[in-house]
Amino acid sequence: MSDAPVIEDARAVRIGRTSLAGEWWHLPEGSGVTVFVHGPGGRHDSARHRFLARMLHGHGQSTLSFDLLTTEESADRRQAFNVPLLSERLELALDWLAEEMGAGALPVGLFSAGTGAAAALRVAARQPQRVRAVVSRSGRPDLAGIAPARVHAPTLLIVGGQDTELLRVNHEMLQALRCVRRLDVVPRASHRFEEPGALQEVARLAGRWLAGSTHGALSEAYAA
Repeated sequence: MSDAPVIEDARAVRIGRTSLAGEWWHLPEGSGVTVFVHGPGGRHDSARHRFLARMLHGHGQSTLSFDLLTTEESADRRQAFNVPLLSERLELALDWLAEEMGAGALPVGLFSAGTGAAAALRVAARQPQRVRAVVSRSGRPDLAGIAPARVHAPTLLIVGGQDTELLRVNHEMLQALRCVRRLDVVPRASHRFEEPGALQEVARLAGRWLAGSTHGALSEAYAA
């Protein structure tokens, strides 16, 4: 675990002509960058995402958390399931991160939730040289609409033990993926991991996976 100082830089992420609210937390000596890919209703400044970001900083990860949709777009529930749009926004945010923040040389991990997991996998498949790891928390990877064999980045699926329907979906995706992959079930946890200690366990699992990927430490022996 790292205790290096973190520089908080709250600013808008520029996506073409669109300005999206976000926070860039930079570790000067960090080993990688984790980009949060929120699902429906997720906000970059929620207490939940800030907690997860702080935990990842302890694993040597700089973090970028931003809203993939504008306020107006978020009012339309259908946009939260517009995976092509979410994927496009994520790719442009990665460009912004590299060009404007100077983080292009750092390996990138994607920490996703809900439909954001589908967008993360689509981008990972399209940009295998850039995206080094994917984590899905209560995700819908089945909505990615891509051949799972195209994803090369090590992928960790995290699901609550009480989230039975999503557990089934993620079990099926685990079998379809051909990359280094793993499914971790947090016992007695529900969809939002609101039970005592559940979110801390998510952060621990994700931090280990993302740090191991950016250091090149994951291998097929760690696959499910």
